[in-house]
Amino acid sequence: MKIFKGKKRKHIHTRDITLDDIRAVFFPKNFNEKYTYLGSVPWNEDGDLFKAMEPLVIFMDYKAKPKWCPRWVLRFLHLFGSDNSIVRVRNRYLSNLKRRLTKGIQLTDYKTKWEYYDLRISVYGTDQMQDLADAIEHKVYSDGLREDLADQIKELNPKTKYDKGYSIDSLRNELNRLENGNSAE
Repeated sequence: MKIFKGKKRKHIHTRDITLDDIRAVFFPKNFNEKYTYLGSVPWNEDGDLFKAMEPLVIFMDYKAKPKWCPRWVLRFLHLFGSDNSIVRVRNRYLSNLKRRLTKGIQLTDYKTKWEYYDLRISVYGTDQMQDLADAIEHKVYSDGLREDLADQIKELNPKTKYDKGYSIDSLRNELNRLENGNSAE
């Protein structure tokens, strides 16, 4: 059910605000709805990507939310100021008010690039947040690469002692040894 109809003027379009959007402001059902005012928050609470991103989102919430301001106010400003978008602006005054209250802190984007473990995180925030995002990227990449190398080794030699607990260098050396040994035969 539409509560507020979106506007269309030339190239500018705003979305319709529904009763479910209003419910999400005051009574969020999940992690995404609770922290949506921070930007591109993970919506699927299953899997490794969510587990990796959750500490960053909670830390950003801790730094962005003023102590005196309830979280529903920030969600309200995000909905009516920018249509729950990191790009669109519905009401310039409300959008700027939310940006001032949150000190401009925002999770702009997170995605995987070439492999499932090659995570990229884009953050507007403090150096601490950027350092945490970099550490999460590095941890996800190294864990995923170790797992990938261990799987490749197990395909070549199912009886191997090597698993994802070994360092990346030792896994690469073992994989190279197995590949060169198999190609020589």
